[in-house]
Order: sequence, then C-alpha cells, then structure tokens
Amino acid sequence: MSALDKVNKDYRYSAEHEWIDSSSPAKVGLSQIAVDALGEVVYVDLPEAGASVTAGEVCGEVESTKSVSELYSPVTGTVVEINDAVVDNPGALNEDPYGAAWLFTVEVESEGELLSPEGYAAAQED
Repeated sequence: MSALDKVNKDYRYSAEHEWIDSSSPAKVGLSQIAVDALGEVVYVDLPEAGASVTAGEVCGEVESTKSVSELYSPVTGTVVEINDAVVDNPGALNEDPYGAAWLFTVEVESEGELLSPEGYAAAQED
C-alpha cells in the first residue's frame, strides 16, 4: 500500500502528520501514516477549548505503547472544541483517524505550510 493510499484526499496536511479539513471551524486530526507508525494509541493530550494554537508549534501529545509523539497545530487560531470521545477512548485513533477520531476544531486565523494529499504522500516516500 502506497502512502497515497493512506491519505484522505479531502484534507490538507502538515509536515508533522496532522490533517485539517475545510470546514469552519476546521477539524484537525492525525494522519493514518502517523497512527500506523505510533502503533496502539493509549493516551491523548489535547489543547483546551479557548486555547490559542500556532501553526507548527506543539499543542499536545499522543502516547502509544511504543512511543510518545508531540502534536503540532497545522494552523494558527483558537481551539473551539476538543473531541472528548478520543480523550476517553484514545484507541479510536487506530480505528478511524480520518473520521470519528478527529482531535479538535479550530477557528483558523492563518494557515501554516500545508501540503496537498499528493504532496504529503510524496514526502513520506522520500
């Protein structure tokens, strides 16, 4: 399976493996490629609603049975809502990272350097 088969074509991506959709407020999540590399996710720490996030800066962490990874915001803005279902059941990330296991929504003020699905997939194959 190629990297392009593991991306959702409707989203844009950060180089750090976060995805963002085009809704307002925008949903942010973690790519299938990142989730596969992490393995079984056991803990998620997300920014609080109302918190300011900055594109390219750490805003939380994801812990798996193999490692702990920092979560980076793909955009600058204000967090509107966190997905409590993922906080309560972090393993949902392994099952549906592009759907029900979104991480938080953000009111976007400015975008970071976002990649197209094809650009993100190509960067993973280098």
